[in-house]
Amino acid sequence: MTVQDPAPSLEAEQSGITQPAHTPFSMVLRRFLRHRAAVVSAVFLASLVLVCVAAPLFEAWLGTTFADQDLFGRYAPPSPGHPLGQDEIGRDVLIRLLYGGRVSLLVGVAAALCAAVIGSLVGLLAGFYGGRLDALLMRFTDGVIALPILPFLIILSAIDLKKLGVPQTIALSDEVSLYRIVIVVSLFGWTTVARLVRGGALSVRQREYVRAALALGASNARIMRVHVLPNVVSPIVVAVTLSIGHLILVESTLSYLGVGIQLPLPSWGNMLVNAQDLIYSAPALAIYPGLMIFLTVIAFNFLGDGLQDALDPRATSQKR
Repeated sequence: MTVQDPAPSLEAEQSGITQPAHTPFSMVLRRFLRHRAAVVSAVFLASLVLVCVAAPLFEAWLGTTFADQDLFGRYAPPSPGHPLGQDEIGRDVLIRLLYGGRVSLLVGVAAALCAAVIGSLVGLLAGFYGGRLDALLMRFTDGVIALPILPFLIILSAIDLKKLGVPQTIALSDEVSLYRIVIVVSLFGWTTVARLVRGGALSVRQREYVRAALALGASNARIMRVHVLPNVVSPIVVAVTLSIGHLILVESTLSYLGVGIQLPLPSWGNMLVNAQDLIYSAPALAIYPGLMIFLTVIAFNFLGDGLQDALDPRATSQKR
């Protein structure tokens, strides 16, 4: 009978060499980095956000703004002063793309976060309490899913805010269309998150530590906040990431139909509206915003897939 010598581990400890700790974050990061498309998408999206945020610097560099018009430069080709050329009334296409990206990304991210808050609240209440409340909330969710979303969005986006009692200074401001789109889209975009959170809450509430917390007298609100919600964060993050691309498409569709972001505030959607009659004479004016919408939506979808694989190792094994 031989006894293994613990000396090697003791020597390693004395020499100061420690084994790297595999923390949950490091394991998630390692799995995420294996997803090359997700990594490339994350780099692309980070670069896009930085460039869009730096739009005022590009304005100062080029000596123009997104609203400046130059009728003598209509349809001008790319030049050092206008790297992507000029549009039908002589505005700089690059600057308008950057400001349009700020608006489209802001709508997608803000609407996705608002929808996630609504969906998380509905899902937590339904999954934790169950019973009649669960049935009521889920039937309401099913009703929202069954609605013809696009017609409802068009109707709500076309409502005259002045007739609803909104002050005229707010109703006629340039940014009101942005806020309205975020609110309207959020009201219909929470159903997926609600279903995911409900499923997670139904599973977590049956676990022993939740029952122990109940036995110790913890309130339902504290249990949902401390024990249930942290265990359903992963599907919420994935759902939010995937929904951003979808909501950018929704905003582009509404802007294309004339009930989305209103001029003079640029967005990729209303840039496509202005270019639809010029598709033969100046196709680049439609290609640039269309390409940005396509690349951004694809990048968010790949990023969502990568986060799903990283946060849920079972997803990777099931795909194999």
